[in-house]
Amino acid sequence: MLRRKPTRLELKLDDTEEFESVKKELESRKKQRDEVDVVGVAMSSDMVAAGSGTGDGKTREQMINERIGYKPHPKPKTLPSLFGNLQFWVPNGHITDS
Repeated sequence: MLRRKPTRLELKLDDTEEFESVKKELESRKKQRDEVDVVGVAMSSDMVAAGSGTGDGKTREQMINERIGYKPHPKPKTLPSLFGNLQFWVPNGHITDS
């Protein structure tokens, strides 16, 4: 395999200026988005308080599960359903029912 010389990248003044301008633009967009979110949260909390929520009565978790297609299985609460019909192996080869 041939060994290649390391690539040398030089940073120019134009590059740093471009980076700073893009960084400022992204920060201003983020501020605008945060301001809109704060106003949107205040309005949505007023709507929920007024009684006009989602209307379905679904929790946030249920809405997310429905959106991504996840169908959780209910968890069993009794011991027989957790372990099923167990038979224990005994070293002498006989199965015992206790």
